[in-house]
Amino acid sequence: MVKRNEYIKQMQQARDAKVRDHLSQYAPIWLVHEEADVDKDSLMFDIVFLHPTYRWAKRRYWYDYFADVLHHRGQVTLSEEEALDLIAGEPFIESASSNSVLSYGG
Repeated sequence: MVKRNEYIKQMQQARDAKVRDHLSQYAPIWLVHEEADVDKDSLMFDIVFLHPTYRWAKRRYWYDYFADVLHHRGQVTLSEEEALDLIAGEPFIESASSNSVLSYGG
């Protein structure tokens, strides 16, 4: 049987592969919160990024590892001060430059 921490790492790796294509349009992106639920084979996580329309945004996603499906669970806008408090560390998805204007805005 796979140990809990190893299983969570497997879920994170699968999630990262799933979200990279979708979220890279908004890069840089910071992962600011994550909860693993091994009983439901899922990860709940929040990201922060500079959205082309809403400015600083914090989005919540739920990743279903068993089905390999990413679910958007909502978004809130943040003030620049709130965002700067959350993005102190290294980005989850990096970018040499931000060009969110070319993102589809979803």
